[in-house]
Amino acid sequence: MTNSPVAKIGIVAVSRDCFPESLSVNRRKALVEAYTKKFGADDIYECPVCIVESEIHMVQALEDIKKAGCNALCVYLGNFGPEISETLLAKHFDGPVMFCAAAEESGDNLLDGRGDAYCGMLNASYNLKLRNVKAYIPEYPVGNAEDCADMINEFVPIAKAVIALNSLKIISFGPRPLNFLACNAPIKQLYNLGVEIEENSELDLFEAFNKHEGDKRIPDVVADMEKELGAGNKKPEILSKLAQYELTLLDWIEAHKGYREYVAIAGKCWPAFQTQFGFVPCYVNSRLTAKGIPVSCEVDIYGALSEFIGTIVSNDAVTLLDINNSVPADMFASDIAPKYPQYTLKDTFMGFHCGNTASSKLSFCEMKYQKIMARSLPIEVTNGTLEGDIIPGDITFFRLQSTADTKLRAYIAHGEVLPVATRSFGAIGIFAIPEMGRFYRHVLIEGNYPHHGAVAFGHFGKTLYEVFKYIGVEVEEIGFNQPKGMLYKTENPFA
Repeated sequence: MTNSPVAKIGIVAVSRDCFPESLSVNRRKALVEAYTKKFGADDIYECPVCIVESEIHMVQALEDIKKAGCNALCVYLGNFGPEISETLLAKHFDGPVMFCAAAEESGDNLLDGRGDAYCGMLNASYNLKLRNVKAYIPEYPVGNAEDCADMINEFVPIAKAVIALNSLKIISFGPRPLNFLACNAPIKQLYNLGVEIEENSELDLFEAFNKHEGDKRIPDVVADMEKELGAGNKKPEILSKLAQYELTLLDWIEAHKGYREYVAIAGKCWPAFQTQFGFVPCYVNSRLTAKGIPVSCEVDIYGALSEFIGTIVSNDAVTLLDINNSVPADMFASDIAPKYPQYTLKDTFMGFHCGNTASSKLSFCEMKYQKIMARSLPIEVTNGTLEGDIIPGDITFFRLQSTADTKLRAYIAHGEVLPVATRSFGAIGIFAIPEMGRFYRHVLIEGNYPHHGAVAFGHFGKTLYEVFKYIGVEVEEIGFNQPKGMLYKTENPFA
């Protein structure tokens, strides 16, 4: 994916001076060898400096990993470790940090070969808290070389997300549409996360669009669109305008991202967009999202932020959908219940948006007109939406949101898109999430979330949970679809 960082994790071993330094050094070498064998060497760098009870060693290690171009850090407790200098390293390193520790190798080597890193991790965690230093600590942070290699590999997408957020600019166009207060949220938390925001008028965008009329690149973009759409190209007459709009957005990004490396867009498509531009931007939004530049609908700034995080974590295109409508009972009875007895009607719903989902994430697609808008407008100004049923398979439904009183809140739910025809319009799928009815009531409604949710294609809840924790969402503010028997704090136990 473009618009995404590459993580390079410096592995720094530490050693307490009452333990043999060679114990940590040899274990570090074994860890690097295990990681390279399993995942390759691109993500990691082995720092030759082992920190042994010395702040000078800490400075030397810090300078070495900076020189090597590391943008993430793994502090590896090969033995008990020096709690002060190891946490000072984490404090002074500019980037995401993780800690993990070495398990003992053999019952025959517990005299001179015992490292006590199990104990050292406790002291490390205390010192991190003492110094207000953020660090990722795996669910079980102690293991052999192969185990710790897996831990570091799980840290890679977490590190990438944190790095990316610190260099992200969200570009928005226009205020939220009338009667869409749900997509409106304070931007203060964006700055707290290290994200920049550039808010623009639709008039600014319209001016830039008009300046791209006759752009020499338009025919090439049209040809690419024709190739992508194939037989689904139902409105060929609008492609040149869509290509003009796509080039407008891409040029705007290059001209306005400034010193930031990564960009997401919160766009607008109604009520005046279609009548003035003469089309709807859904298909273009889908194409940019497929390139790794998420574009949210209805100026949903936190939706764009959520999509961007999902893109980094999954290394794949995501989408943004309305948690839209219930599945009709007769449709559930005929098309779902016989094949999927594990789900109840309340576990299912339809996720929909007008046509912003990448073509690669649709089972079939047609570029045509936007049915809802065409109920009150001429069809010719509503062309440009991409329709089709979303591909079946595992998904993660999630969102990061600021509340009205600027508190960060998030939710994550694993589920799947069922291979069942939707019989509807737009980019749409039938979703099944275990205990969705309770999750809908006690997380989504109770948490005052808007109707938009980000969708990653695969199960990424474990990584997203750690990302949200790392960037400052309190754990009690991360909702999930709790299993039956595990009551939500607002759930009536007698219901």
